[in-house]
Amino acid sequence: MNFTEPFLLTLKLSIITTSLLFIIGIPFAYWLAFSKLRLKFIVESVVALPLVLPPTVLGFYLLMAIGGNSFVGRWYEAIFNKTLAFSFQGLVVGSFIYNLPFAIRPFQSAFAGVDKKLLEASWSLGRSKLYTFLFIIFPLSRQGIITGCVLTFAHSVGEFGVILMIGGNIPGITRVASVAIYDEVQALNYGTANVYAAILLAFSFAVLTVVYFINRRFFMRIF
Repeated sequence: MNFTEPFLLTLKLSIITTSLLFIIGIPFAYWLAFSKLRLKFIVESVVALPLVLPPTVLGFYLLMAIGGNSFVGRWYEAIFNKTLAFSFQGLVVGSFIYNLPFAIRPFQSAFAGVDKKLLEASWSLGRSKLYTFLFIIFPLSRQGIITGCVLTFAHSVGEFGVILMIGGNIPGITRVASVAIYDEVQALNYGTANVYAAILLAFSFAVLTVVYFINRRFFMRIF
């Protein structure tokens, strides 16, 4: 068994998940921050659902949604000639949905916190909404954006319930580090499980240190 394989797979999944949520989450969070839609709270509730929903429940419904008997599963299999469930691509789908609130909420809070007078001044000068976002909102929101990306990456590394439900434990395909720990404990290989766990513990501590360091520097600049 390749000891580093689960970590490399975990790193790959975390990078892809964070990148997708950055690309898709930024415009979505912008819409949530500035939309006047009265029923917007329903969308926000759906986004925040993974925070309170047990991972196994979310994983079960995702498995039903992308499994071979679902429309999405049959469509994917017809095009790519392989199943979406119990594949790395399936892990990406599950990880993306499970990490939505960890990216969207910090992005949205950062955008909503930008001084509205600055936006109105930009618009009064004839600047477009795109220009205002790129040169005013985005730079002033960088602390929240960085925090969201870091938290998303860290949370992706530690995922277990959703990953196990939709991906199983296939070496080299879906056996990420958290699943590897579970597998080693089940096999009573506590020494190997301890090494895996210690590495993830050290990584989690490092990530939290980075987040708090970023927040501390940001507030020091303000005050």
